[in-house]
Amino acid sequence: MAHVRRPGNRKNVKKGFQFTLMVVGASGLGRTTFINTLCDAEVVPKRECDEPEMAHIEEGIKIKPYTVELDEDGIKISLTVVDTPGFGDMIDNEYCFQEILGYLEQQYDDILSEESRIKRNRRFRDNRVHALLYFIAPTGHSLREIDIELMKRLSPRINVIPVIGKSDTLTPGELADFKKRVMEDIAHHKIPIYNFPYDPEEDDDETVEENSELRSLLPFALIGCEEEVTVNGRKVRGRQYPWGIVEVDNPQHCDFVKLRYALLSSHFQDLKEITHDYLYENYRTEKLSRITDSASDNDSNEEDEHSRLKEEQFKKEEGKLKEIEDRVQRELKEKQQELWSKEQQLMSLEAAQVQVQ
Repeated sequence: MAHVRRPGNRKNVKKGFQFTLMVVGASGLGRTTFINTLCDAEVVPKRECDEPEMAHIEEGIKIKPYTVELDEDGIKISLTVVDTPGFGDMIDNEYCFQEILGYLEQQYDDILSEESRIKRNRRFRDNRVHALLYFIAPTGHSLREIDIELMKRLSPRINVIPVIGKSDTLTPGELADFKKRVMEDIAHHKIPIYNFPYDPEEDDDETVEENSELRSLLPFALIGCEEEVTVNGRKVRGRQYPWGIVEVDNPQHCDFVKLRYALLSSHFQDLKEITHDYLYENYRTEKLSRITDSASDNDSNEEDEHSRLKEEQFKKEEGKLKEIEDRVQRELKEKQQELWSKEQQLMSLEAAQVQVQ
């Protein structure tokens, strides 16, 4: 199903493209730094608290979209990054799940509403989210319950791509083992993440090779850093440690470069097509089916109500007929009694006359 290609024709390339990426993960895993590193600019301001006594207070989850204009090898991309500060900071994170899922479905609802218009708005902006990077804590063990629950709930609505935040806290051996355990958990719980799909029979060798490599990197190991250090006389983005330097843009140190290329270049179009042709269409079918079923239920209820009213009317008419029948029977008995009484009186008179004669 995957198609690794540069997006669009000349007209679209000149106009530019839109792409929306959501970033989800608990505080302290480097979401903000990653976003700024991805865009090579301070898109999301770092959280600062001037009052130390208030620093521990969490405000709950917030959904904040940021839009930045990028130029990728001459191709303009309007990238919207949806940040989710506050996720995972509460004891009960049910509200977090609902908020994120509600946001994703609201974008689908906006598209569905626009498609239903007789005259569409030419300036309407499609804000559907095409991919979600889920930051996993580098525990070195396995997925937590919150990780499993979030990916299972959101995967029917969005392309979920798991990543490991602050992967430089693990040794290469620990990182490899952790990646293996994470993917085993994902397979065990049957979580349908975006795994860079390909068909060996239909796709060309280059596509199969590239997608196989990207699939083998899941979950992507990420390191974010906005600062530069000097390595062999050249400036690079990275972190200085007592034992050496970790470079953000060095594929030997982390998977940042390959993930960025996949998101904004090679798999840019594939993610958008899956969002529109599969995820949105499934949601649209479910939503319209619910509306149709609800209308059918209403029709059925109306029919039941109509039948009930007819039955009540029939009983009323039946009751009226019974009253008329009872009244007629009473009147008939009264007439018969009256006639019998008159006959008795007549017979008494006739007997009296016979005696007189």
